[in-house]
Amino acid sequence: MKHKITQIYFFLLLVILATGCASSRKSKIKDQVSTVIRTARSYTGTPYKFGGTSRAGMDCSALTGHAYEAVNISLPRTADAQALKGEKIKKIAELQPGDLVFFATGKRKRQITHVGIVTEIKAKDNVKFIHASTSLGVVETNLYSDYFFKRFRGARRVIK
Repeated sequence: MKHKITQIYFFLLLVILATGCASSRKSKIKDQVSTVIRTARSYTGTPYKFGGTSRAGMDCSALTGHAYEAVNISLPRTADAQALKGEKIKKIAELQPGDLVFFATGKRKRQITHVGIVTEIKAKDNVKFIHASTSLGVVETNLYSDYFFKRFRGARRVIK
C-alpha cells in the first residue's frame, strides 16, 4: 500500500512539473514575441533603403533581422533566405503574432522578395504585419489589402 501511494505521489509530482514547464515555455514564447514586435515597431517611420540596415534607412529583411536579434535569434540577410527558416505555416488562418510573412513583389510571381512580421490579428480578414515598404518606410499594413494578399506566398514560425 505504501509503495502504491509513493507511486501516486511521484506521478502527481511529474504531472505538476510537466505542466509548470509547459506554461513557463508558453510564457517565454509570449515574451519573445512581444519583444520582437516591440523592437520592430521601434523602427516605425524609418525610411526604406535597399540594402540598408540602420535607422537612417533599411530594407524589409534588415527590419526582421533586427527584430529577431533582440531575442538572440539570427536570421539570414535576405527575404528569400529567411523564408527557409523556422516552421512552415500551412494555412493563413494559423498565423500568430511574431510569424514571418513572405511575398513575391517582383516580376517573378514565385520569387520571395519581401518579408514582414505579423503584429496583431484583429479579425479573420484583419491581420496586421510590420514591414519596410519601398514607398512608406517601416509601417504596419493589413495582410488582406489587395496588394499584399495577391502577392502573399507563405509564412514561417521562428519562435516556437
